[in-house]
Amino acid sequence: MDGHDSEDPKQSTADMTVFVQNLLRQMQSRFQTMSDSIVSKIDEMGHRIDELEQSINDLRNEMGTEGSPSPVAPPKPNPEEAKSSDVPA
Repeated sequence: MDGHDSEDPKQSTADMTVFVQNLLRQMQSRFQTMSDSIVSKIDEMGHRIDELEQSINDLRNEMGTEGSPSPVAPPKPNPEEAKSSDVPA
């Protein structure tokens, strides 16, 4: 019986080692998958930011070449200036 009992802990240790190795492989695979996904999303965001910057630059160039006013509301005339322009000199 002693021979059988001494083999059982060795087998148990070997089984536990295999189990832990498989678990670590699975975890590594999952972390790699998540890492790849994160890197892919970061690359996609960078590409979208580049496209947005290009669109903004295109709009700026388009506004500059057409000479159109900025989308900001024009300043209201000063009441003092309006009165002085109404009075003939």
